[in-house]
Amino acid sequence: MVHIRLPKNSTVKEGIHHAVPTDSVTDMTTRTFQIYRYNPDIDANPRYDTFEIDTNKCGPMVLDALLYIKNTTDTQLAFRRSCREGICGSCSMNIDGTNTLACIKPIADIKGTIHINPLPHMPVVKDLVADLTQAYKQYASIKPWIQSTQEPSMRDGEVRERLQTPEEREKLDGLWECIMCFSCSTSCPSYWWNQDQYLGPATLLQSYRFVADSRDNATNERLNDLDDSFKLYRCHTIMNCTKTCPKGLNPAKAIGVLKQEIISKSIVEN
Repeated sequence: MVHIRLPKNSTVKEGIHHAVPTDSVTDMTTRTFQIYRYNPDIDANPRYDTFEIDTNKCGPMVLDALLYIKNTTDTQLAFRRSCREGICGSCSMNIDGTNTLACIKPIADIKGTIHINPLPHMPVVKDLVADLTQAYKQYASIKPWIQSTQEPSMRDGEVRERLQTPEEREKLDGLWECIMCFSCSTSCPSYWWNQDQYLGPATLLQSYRFVADSRDNATNERLNDLDDSFKLYRCHTIMNCTKTCPKGLNPAKAIGVLKQEIISKSIVEN
């Protein structure tokens, strides 16, 4: 029989319980938040701290509650946030078992205790802040910029933008909207186990964004680089990426098209 023993610091312990103040008004709406806390520099084990708050005193989104907790109860709580509008991707985390953005996740949509964790299967910098160093290295590896040997158009003797037809531009819809929050990649079991080699849904979606761009003529080089048993083909179409994307995009479809493009290219070459 195989015995699997996890590291000692993998056990999440019970932390501090912060009760709602007893002098609060009687018409308050109390919600309970259970938040993952871990500082690898000083903590032997992570813990779950419990916060009871009156949600009438904060905004309607989970990020509003986190800001309220940080401002009024625990100033040491660490999380990323910036735009508050679902545009920057900074506040991606696991809320109620699903990777999403705290700034666009309504508190009212969650029943019972609200469980908040960092993005899964990523090193933790502190509390809800995941270390995305590897993910951004992978993103940089696909050369996420237009590569073209063609000269841009000219008008009145001045260099202008590279033009596209409406049909060519339409091919980028559902691709350019990605905000690189990595909710999709960190929901993918293939990425959990192979993230040192598998690029993951977020990076592959962006890879196809440049393959599909009519202004880019490095398509063959991009496809050749992806034609690898791990970089692309660790995707087993589990579809977690599409299900969890807070922007409603379809990384699984983009990955499927990349596979088709590589096959078509191979047929033409042979």
